[in-house]
Amino acid sequence: MIPKDLLKKVRRIEIRTSRIVNEVLAGHYRSTFKGLGMEFEEVRQYQVGDDVRSIDWNVTARYGEPYIKTFREERELTVLLLVDLSASHGFGTNEQLKRELVAEVCATLAFSAIRNNDKVGLTCFTDHVEKVVPAGKGTQHVLRVIRELLYHQPAGRRTNIAAALEHLNRTTKRRAVVFVVSDMQDDGYEDALRLARQKHDVIPIVISDPREHELPNVGLIELIDSETDEVVVVDTANRSVRQAYAGRARQALEQRDQLLRSMRIDSIKVQTGESFVDPLTKFFRAREKRL
Repeated sequence: MIPKDLLKKVRRIEIRTSRIVNEVLAGHYRSTFKGLGMEFEEVRQYQVGDDVRSIDWNVTARYGEPYIKTFREERELTVLLLVDLSASHGFGTNEQLKRELVAEVCATLAFSAIRNNDKVGLTCFTDHVEKVVPAGKGTQHVLRVIRELLYHQPAGRRTNIAAALEHLNRTTKRRAVVFVVSDMQDDGYEDALRLARQKHDVIPIVISDPREHELPNVGLIELIDSETDEVVVVDTANRSVRQAYAGRARQALEQRDQLLRSMRIDSIKVQTGESFVDPLTKFFRAREKRL
């Protein structure tokens, strides 16, 4: 049985994200993701005004009068959510845990997809793939995705993005739009990401919290690595310590961004306690302009 408080949380997320989709992102999603291309539909007799480049010369020669090929847009997409549920997502200092933000972002993308009759699938991972929800359609399917994001109790604590991408590369043969939702606190995933990028439209959504970028001046504190349980004592009153912490965070961010740029991969950055609607909208608009 799913606890009542979880069902209420799912319902709140459904109401909030559905409103965002209807009022803000309705047109942007469809304009950004155009479908897989054109699919052959039929051959019919040529009519005045038809594009002569569509004439099927073999059929025309057979019947002695012009026939053309017609095509339709293959609109339906598969949207896959590769979601990092490692222990670091249980962190949050801005009135919201990273995992809660993950659920809202994923719900918004999922509702956007089904509004356009696309399929949505979910893969939850930590240091290994833990849960797979096959792609499907409809509101009930999206609600199941949200429940899994909130209710699943991960067995692993660490992050292995490469394992999730390798699973994607093995199991997903048809081209898909793949959102990798993670704080990206990992390394060694470059080869798997490059391979996935060749076949799919891969879009990282980077989740962060302000305290991962800089420390406040609050004196001596204990910092615990949620994935390894390593504990360090830090003197935040020391300005050089705070600067070194911020510098390392900035360097890691720059290295990751440089990697993504080298592969021509667009990313979306969202932060706890802040609206994720603006970064999503900005991303969709930038994609629309390029298309």
